[in-house]
Formats: sequence, structure tokens, C-alpha cells
Amino acid sequence: MKDQELPNYKDLLWPTLKTLEKRGGSASIQELSEGVASELALSEEILDRPHSDGPRSEVDYRAAWARTALKAIGALENTTRGVWTITDAGRAVQSEEQLREQVRQDRKQRYPQKGGQSPGPGDDDDAPGGEGWEEAFLSFLRGIKPDAFERLCQRILRESGFTKVEVTGRSGDGGIDGAGVLRVNLISFHVRFQCKRYTGSVGPGEIRDFRGAMVGRADKGLFITTGRFTRDAAREAERDGAPAIDLIDGIDLCNLLQQLDLGVETVVRPRLEFFEGL
Repeated sequence: MKDQELPNYKDLLWPTLKTLEKRGGSASIQELSEGVASELALSEEILDRPHSDGPRSEVDYRAAWARTALKAIGALENTTRGVWTITDAGRAVQSEEQLREQVRQDRKQRYPQKGGQSPGPGDDDDAPGGEGWEEAFLSFLRGIKPDAFERLCQRILRESGFTKVEVTGRSGDGGIDGAGVLRVNLISFHVRFQCKRYTGSVGPGEIRDFRGAMVGRADKGLFITTGRFTRDAAREAERDGAPAIDLIDGIDLCNLLQQLDLGVETVVRPRLEFFEGL
């Protein structure tokens, strides 16, 4: 595959398995994303290409489809915290050709009316899949009022253990929307945060501007957005010799709200196969 060619989601099946094997059998989504990019030697231009106005890059969007396909054939399992694990069935796969054939046969059985051609991104003959719950939820969040979004971020920090959380939102404050204090054992960290309802990407320029506003006023920075951060932005946030800034993108924001049970309704159903195996 050429360096500048956008990979089909089927091209991501085998690299996903190999990444998990190299990382001891389990990995977070971020670790998988980094590992797959390394396996395929994907360029920065490809990795930063956005998927419409959603919170994912196009590669990450297709990688999510690849994980779904691997889970459907029993090669992967995942937890609610976004950790993916390779199964015995996944370890038993000997080649990329064998893996693709298993996925093809699985889809053929589940989508007989389409000859096995279920929706999947990046295929010449497949229509793009529908939005995940995160993308639909983020679309809703972008529609609420700016001050309401700031108060939501304030609530997230409070529920996460921050104290003295205040929303400032003053114009001319360099983009700083609020402040809080996080106490870890005997040490307290003063944090300034910025929360933006973005569509698309946040680049390194926004990170530098935020850092310039917080220097001398806080120990750490926290940037929360409904969009996504480019790889250059992520590198800028943890640049050596500069105050560190933690990043929470749209997907992370959705997961936080779900974990904290804030504004997200979760339907719980028993997994019968789990109980049958006891």
C-alpha cells in the first residue's frame, strides 16, 4: 500500500491483530491507533484527514469498523472502558488472507441479501456506516449554549475530584474558561481549563495560545473539546520544556460523561452467554 493511500478498513484488520500481539494481548484505542499507524507507516497527512465533521479522523473511523468486524468473528473482545483484547480465536489466525476470508464469510452469513456486502467505510462497493452514539451525542452537545457547555465541563471536573472549580469565561482572558484545584494525596495542582464546542480539528496553534494564557497562573492546563486534536496538537501539548496540557477530545468527553453518569442514558441487559458459561 502506498504511503499516501487512505487504507480501506479491511486493510486495518491484520495490523490491529498484530498490534495487540505486540502489546501483550490488550491495548487501549489510542494504543491501537498508534500501533496500526506504525504498522502501515501512515503519513501525517493521512492520519489527520478528518471524517466529515465528526470527532474522529477517517483512519480512526475505519479502524473502529475493523475492530467491529474482528469482534464479530470472535477474534477480539472489548470492555466498557475501551480496552481491546485478542482472543484465542484471534491468536489462531495465521495470515492476513485467512483473516479477510473469515470476515468475508461472517458478513456473507449475516448479510445474505447483500451477498455479504454489509455497510463498511472505505470500500468501493460499500456505503459508509452510520454514526456511532458518540458522534450523534456530540452533535447534540454542539447545539447547546456556550455557557451551558462551560457549566457541563465544570460539573465534569467536580465529579472527577476537582475542588474550587470556577467558570470565568471572560473575554480577553486568552481562551481560559475556568479554573480548579486537583488534590492528589498531599499535593495540590492548580489547573486552568478551556472548553470549546468545535467541529473538526484543534491544531497546535490553539494549544500554544492556551499555554501562553495559562503560564504563570497554573500548574497544568486542560483542553476539552467536542472536536478532535491533530497529531501536531498532541505533540505540542506535551512538548518538552513547556507546561503540560492534558487533552480531552470528543470521544474522551463522551466516555467521561458515560462513566460519570452525566446526561447519558445507559441501557443494561444481561449477557446470557456469560451466565451460561458459569
